[in-house]
Amino acid sequence: MSATGIYVHWPYCSAICPYCDFNVYRARGADNAPLLEAIAADLAEQAQRFGRREIVSLFLGGGTPSLLRGAEVEQVIAAANRAFNLSTDCEVTIEANPEDAHLYAEQGAAGINRFSVGAQAFEDNALKALGRKHDAAASLRAVEAAAATGQRVSLDLIYAREGQGVEAWRDELTQALTLPVEHVSLYQLTIEPGTAFARRVERAQLIPPGDDLSAELYEATQAVCDAAGFPAYEISNHARSKAARSRHNALYWNSDDWIGVGPGAHGRVTHEGARIATEAQLRPADYIDAVKERGVGWITEARLTPEESADEVLLMGLRIEEGVELARVEALRGAPLNRQALAWLVEQGMLTQDNGRVRLTRSGRLLSNRIVAELAS
Repeated sequence: MSATGIYVHWPYCSAICPYCDFNVYRARGADNAPLLEAIAADLAEQAQRFGRREIVSLFLGGGTPSLLRGAEVEQVIAAANRAFNLSTDCEVTIEANPEDAHLYAEQGAAGINRFSVGAQAFEDNALKALGRKHDAAASLRAVEAAAATGQRVSLDLIYAREGQGVEAWRDELTQALTLPVEHVSLYQLTIEPGTAFARRVERAQLIPPGDDLSAELYEATQAVCDAAGFPAYEISNHARSKAARSRHNALYWNSDDWIGVGPGAHGRVTHEGARIATEAQLRPADYIDAVKERGVGWITEARLTPEESADEVLLMGLRIEEGVELARVEALRGAPLNRQALAWLVEQGMLTQDNGRVRLTRSGRLLSNRIVAELAS
């Protein structure tokens, strides 16, 4: 059986960031109990449907799950362990906002063993432009608070911000990598449709970096991380060691299984010879009602076609340094990939092919989605 994880989506935030297109809602002090109870019931029902599996990773994402008190986090972990079996070394991650640093200690005591701190920047003007509520000093204090729990610490930063230069980003990232973290997720700012940033771009009130500058910023990111001992193991993720890599994200990149619970959560589960894709109701009230009525919070439950499964394996597998096994993709598709395109991309230095695996080169990572489309054409 495939390795299995659990993703829990906590949809509430104290404020909605202008670049965010996730399923999030402003926290308005409502009672958390009904949603926590629905998540627990959803987990129990999915265990009934898909079998009681060993869970290697439990990820509390959002939204802002670090708004939860330690007792509430403990409630989620206990519900997951009742429904499934959390492995003895299960990675239990929480996405943590810096303004919630005063809760990290009780969240660690509740069972969180990996904090993913969403600092996003260490420059006050950039944080203000990103719509963040904290300042650079709070970002630093949050990393220190996470490290003080004795648990693993990852750091999220956004670059390719409006007006950002290469040298300024080099300096900011260099300083960030001296902090007590073992993993960093470094995301180029993407203007997502429907966001406040997208509307600003349409009105010419926001001008993100062009392709050339974005490529320079990407290359600077790789150079700084390599020099600091944080090599890339995925397009946007860097770790000090193999042990420090995100076990949960590896489930996605390797097209393993994960149970999705909480409003808007997606899941992928291999069951009775099929790859099942689930998507939960978006609005918290609708999710709670769905769980009460049907046991699970889903909008949809669909069996992926072999071609859809193959496309996911290719798209996600190419993101990691190990690349993707060509035979696995072609066996799922029931047909070869575009070998002419593959040969041309290898010749252009975008891909490498050896030992039955296809990998993106560093330059190829800048064009990953385009490359996948070419191979699958």
